[in-house]
Amino acid sequence: MSDDAPLAPHGPLPTGGTVRPITRWGTPVMHRPQAKVTSYDDALRALAADMVATMYAADGVGLAGCQIGEDVAIFVFDCPDEDRVRTVGVVCNPVLTLPEGKDRRLEEDEEGCLSFPGAFVDCARPDWASVSGFGLDGEPVSFEGTGLLARCLQHETDHTVGTVFGDRVPTKARKKLQKRHDEVADDFPADWPVGESPATD
Repeated sequence: MSDDAPLAPHGPLPTGGTVRPITRWGTPVMHRPQAKVTSYDDALRALAADMVATMYAADGVGLAGCQIGEDVAIFVFDCPDEDRVRTVGVVCNPVLTLPEGKDRRLEEDEEGCLSFPGAFVDCARPDWASVSGFGLDGEPVSFEGTGLLARCLQHETDHTVGTVFGDRVPTKARKKLQKRHDEVADDFPADWPVGESPATD
């Protein structure tokens, strides 16, 4: 990550959370739409703080609630765009907007998932995305971006509706993904990334 301070248009990420084990593909909570956030309270803020701590410990750029086993439509992110400018944020009940018609350009690039660690395959996604939703105090938030940030916003919103990126790639690519995952499975014990040293900004 860049040493420069990230853009935080709706405020900084919550801190002080506890690193939790990351939930893996195949767990039911990963494959169903998540419950909408209805209470913007201390429990939600604590959940978001745990998500942030876990994301950094796993060296990720985004993490959804279901990825630590919570049936809640929320994600956190700290991700650069195509110009390597980082943006951070929290989005509850996200709604994704993608380009249509002549503005829609697909970008094929490697994608991975902390819930299927160590494996990457190409996945085509639009090269720009916008997400709107609510912050931890229930205030409206919106984020948009290009490059990896566009991919991240799409990937994390997918998690809140029960879609993993493996659902979006052809069968052959998914088999390749599974093979790579299996080859490095021993590097990611069941409680990973508990015990890892979180990355520092």
